[in-house]
Amino acid sequence: MATHVQLLLDSFARLLGRELISRQGSAEVQAERLFQAPFIVVSHGTEADPILNYGNAAALALWEMDLATLTRTPSRLTAEPVHRDERARLLERTRRDGYVDDYAGIRISSTGRRFQIEQAIVWNLVDAAGIHRGQAATFDRWTPLDS
Repeated sequence: MATHVQLLLDSFARLLGRELISRQGSAEVQAERLFQAPFIVVSHGTEADPILNYGNAAALALWEMDLATLTRTPSRLTAEPVHRDERARLLERTRRDGYVDDYAGIRISSTGRRFQIEQAIVWNLVDAAGIHRGQAATFDRWTPLDS
């Protein structure tokens, strides 16, 4: 997991010109710091129907899943069917531009709780060789919605 966290952090810093968290300490210390961060961080891979491959503790709590369940979940299922076209447009815009830092949208937890995320940053995950490895998102503002 520490290797994936380094990909998340390196890609964020390269694209946005700032660090997501303090980079002091070993890769394992940074991985723990990101996992315990008081904001949401989630990512998915490059599959045809991308599967979530990372969620920090805040993301697991918000989506009401454990890590094993999250990492088997297609990321499209974090949005209700009616909002999936809008989500697809966001991901395409991110692929094209490298990152988006003004995203807002409605998401749904595994138990059906709906929430509006605000001012999310979505960015491409690109490794040191320039290979696209997926996308990630972070946000710290969301509002519960009536079901």
